[in-house]
Amino acid sequence: MKVTQRLFLTPNQRQLLQENLQANLRPEFRRRIHIMLLADAGESQTQICKKVGCSQEAARYWISVVKKGQFHKWNDSPIGRPKIVNEQYIQRLKELVSNSPREYGYAFERWTAQWLNKHLAKELGISFSNYHITRLLKSMGLSTRKQNKSQA
Repeated sequence: MKVTQRLFLTPNQRQLLQENLQANLRPEFRRRIHIMLLADAGESQTQICKKVGCSQEAARYWISVVKKGQFHKWNDSPIGRPKIVNEQYIQRLKELVSNSPREYGYAFERWTAQWLNKHLAKELGISFSNYHITRLLKSMGLSTRKQNKSQA
């Protein structure tokens, strides 16, 4: 029987992570724990990436976390890109698209994603791509396009 030497975790720490791995966790948290357990078992970063299906950056980060003895931080860090669209932004976008641009001093009659983006960037200091503005509107069931009489 092959005895594997563990590199970073005590038996209790390893057991804690393994128990957490058995819990009903988000896939991202499971991946973090799996990376740390594989690193502790002596797997290389490349091997971990192949087994877990993660990026080199993710593997490198979570390997460094376990090496520093901070294995317990697997659920501390937020997952994904920080969300900068807040409720205030969404509400203001709804309000703007529901009213004529003329009410805000513009000469045109209908909003475009580009003008909504410019207006909100000036007002709230947050700018997105025009495509993202269109996606946000669509997710709220709104549009800058004129509705047909049959849809109204």
